[in-house]
Amino acid sequence: MTITKRVTFIAKDGCEEKMKELLSAMVIPSKAEVGCLFYEIFQYENNRKKFMAVETWANEIALDGHKASEHYKVYKTSYEPFCEEKYTDELEVLG
Repeated sequence: MTITKRVTFIAKDGCEEKMKELLSAMVIPSKAEVGCLFYEIFQYENNRKKFMAVETWANEIALDGHKASEHYKVYKTSYEPFCEEKYTDELEVLG
């Protein structure tokens, strides 16, 4: 069963470009991972402090592999100083 998540990030004032840089650096290596079906980062046009990652993984093993990757470790240890708020939603595909 696939796993789809939406992760929302709200950058601290003045940290929009740094958040954009950190999140964008995740796209290419994540898409190259085994079991990655979809991985994109979006920045809201009407609120430049707000970012959204949408990701779909083939299964829990693929998601665990992503969380063990070097690029994920860099992101995980780097984003907090620039992020005001972060929350994750699990999504169910209908249809």
